Amino acid sequence: MDKLITIVGLGPGDPGMLPMKVWEQLNSGVPVYLRTKIHPTVDWLDKQGIKYTALDKYYDRAATFDEVYLQIAREIIRVAQNGPVIYAVPGHPMVAEESVRLILSFAAKEGIQVRVVPAMSFLDALSASLGLDPAKGMHILDALSLDEQQPDPRVGTVVTQVYDRITAGEAKLALMEYYPDEHTVTVVRAAGIPGEERIERVPLYELDRLTWLDHLTSLYIEPLAAEPAVTEEFNNSETTGGAGEDTVYHCSFPLDPLVEVMAALRAENGCPWDREQTHQSLKQYLIEETYEVIDALDEGPMYKICEELGDLLLQIVFHAQIASENNHFDMNDVVEAITEKMLRRHPHVFGTTQVKNSQEVLINWDKIKAQERGEESQVKPLLASIPRGLPALLRAEKVQAKAARVGFDWPDYHGALDKVKEELQEVIQALQAPNDAAVAEEIGDLLFAVVNLARLLEVEAEGALTQTTNKFIKRFNYIEQQATRSGQKLTELSLQQMDQWWEEAKAKE
Repeated sequence: MDKLITIVGLGPGDPGMLPMKVWEQLNSGVPVYLRTKIHPTVDWLDKQGIKYTALDKYYDRAATFDEVYLQIAREIIRVAQNGPVIYAVPGHPMVAEESVRLILSFAAKEGIQVRVVPAMSFLDALSASLGLDPAKGMHILDALSLDEQQPDPRVGTVVTQVYDRITAGEAKLALMEYYPDEHTVTVVRAAGIPGEERIERVPLYELDRLTWLDHLTSLYIEPLAAEPAVTEEFNNSETTGGAGEDTVYHCSFPLDPLVEVMAALRAENGCPWDREQTHQSLKQYLIEETYEVIDALDEGPMYKICEELGDLLLQIVFHAQIASENNHFDMNDVVEAITEKMLRRHPHVFGTTQVKNSQEVLINWDKIKAQERGEESQVKPLLASIPRGLPALLRAEKVQAKAARVGFDWPDYHGALDKVKEELQEVIQALQAPNDAAVAEEIGDLLFAVVNLARLLEVEAEGALTQTTNKFIKRFNYIEQQATRSGQKLTELSLQQMDQWWEEAKAKE
């Protein structure tokens, strides 16, 4: 007897949308299995006398949806070993159906033939109900997997399986990392089903306050508005590909409003706290805001990067305002100085200098800096200009990169890799005769060598370590969560138990 699994879709819920080919399969006499009978079309199938076996029992037995889909897939594979079987799922079999993906994978290994009979998906019904054109861009996410999937705020996003208020609450918190709390979202229940469809637009932060969410509920999030672009106009029509003395820049959003707000805050009747600040007292906030920008860049959401850049810009305007009050310089001087510097240091763009590659750009940059400081005739250490206050990994990378500009570098990463191995052996040797100072020195040499290897592999050491640290935190948080669920304290856990949960967290990634 042939081993064949026919996977069919039941459509979004309106029996009138059930394809004829699917109907023929359901009436073929081949055993029918349903992932779930909790679907409007199934009520109609009952009335038509279609016999089937529903697999809802696995939802009660398993602890997670991943386990549910795994057990269902194994059940279908087991049944198919004895002959043809039909497996029916809501919507389209290939749209947001994890059990189908698993069946296709298992069947290929078992030598079982699989045929997929499509149907209208919930996306088709959702697009029709909301008047959406998927061709203009649409991102699909699973509400149960938002810890692994990330939305793209640049395009419309559909979130599936928002089946209850708890799931909605968790989804809301995850999405608020990428969208403003007040961003309007459209909640759609039973899309395309006459008499049951419900559509409501609410602010994102109110998502879990809706009481009518169920297994037929999805969420549509409109893309964030594009950020206004900065435009440039050139008075000199003959200037192309560069900027001359007659160049005039017109920015859509000048800094004047922010400068005026800061001036008002620092005025006699302004904010007491802002009036008390000095260049020295603001240093910590400048550092904090810089790291906030870095965090936003690592996480990726554009609206958050925009917000954090604004906070950093505020610090710059703050310092400029203090300087202006003391008749040193103002914000106009800051903008003018950096604009002139960028024009001056890019003669290959705004002048006649020719360069072959980015390496020559960096060499010219250093020469121009030396000229600006009047250092051409002075003997000054090459690495003296690198700030000592930089984070250690970043400073090491800059020191190595600057030395490399004058040829002091490995030809490729192989030499650096051998150096890492050499330094590791020296650490091991230092541990043989314990000496704290010697061990610390060798560890430092090893770290420096690893940074060099990363640089030659074009890996940003600071960013790579930050990413790994964040990954460690995420996995350790999972251990804490599991300990809480089991009613244990971290201090009561064995290393073996913690390692087991660590591997589980790693597998989920």
